Amino acid sequence: MKNIDTTSYRVEQPIQLNSIKTYEDLHASEKELKKYLKKIRIKLGKFQDVMYAHDKYSVLICLQGMDTSGKDSLIREVFKAFNVRGVEVYSFKVPTDLERSHDYLWRHYIALPQKGKFGVFNRTHYENVLVTRVHPEYILSEHIPGIHSVKDIDEVFWEKRFTQINDFEKHLAQNGTIIFKFFLHLSKEEQRQRLLRRLALKEKNWKFSSGDLKERALWGKYQECYQDAINKTSKKHAPWYVIPADNKEATRVLVAEILLQELTKYTDVVEPELDEETKANIESYKSQLENE
Repeated sequence: MKNIDTTSYRVEQPIQLNSIKTYEDLHASEKELKKYLKKIRIKLGKFQDVMYAHDKYSVLICLQGMDTSGKDSLIREVFKAFNVRGVEVYSFKVPTDLERSHDYLWRHYIALPQKGKFGVFNRTHYENVLVTRVHPEYILSEHIPGIHSVKDIDEVFWEKRFTQINDFEKHLAQNGTIIFKFFLHLSKEEQRQRLLRRLALKEKNWKFSSGDLKERALWGKYQECYQDAINKTSKKHAPWYVIPADNKEATRVLVAEILLQELTKYTDVVEPELDEETKANIESYKSQLENE
């Protein structure tokens, strides 16, 4: 398997999605990729254990991608070796009435991981500049002052949202949240094949919705909105990574490898030292327990 240059997937300057590949095999077989992923996820699990004891950082992982891009299975496979109490996953669906009664970032803010834990957002606060931008009529249900019709939702409105999201993430980063944002870059043809598999396999039928085809018809618009959102919100403290998603095994390895390489740069994340009194009396404590 080839060495992985994780920086080549990080967005550091404006991108054109249609010029970025959607398939990667890392010069490895499916078996080799699965074996390598197992090693990485064990290391990630150990890092989280130490991070929990260190108690100063949390990690937020944001996953975005078109339907069938593999978000659910990626979460299952990458975090399989974690202590179940060390990672929390949230899937954001259509906002509830309670969520709509607050600002659009509220439901994401209350789901953030506490210090020492990983939080995974399966679909994220970016839905508020993606699906709502493709379907601006959804904004009307937010009851925002000054927004009376779709005509009021102009480019100035979206620019304000990008600024608000950037400020939100900057605030999180300044207070100890390490942020990763992954766009799972799927080809339209691969999505077609995956939707067909959902229809062909009885046990997968439940995943299919006729709405998937309606959204697929808007593929071009979604790609434009993703590209704009990525270009306007990829920052040093909260970078976007565009990950080829046509090969699920390689996608999982890339995400896990990026997490591991970037997190191990935090050399201050170490287990806390025992206080001097406890260290001085360890042998005494052991003797006391052994002689009970």
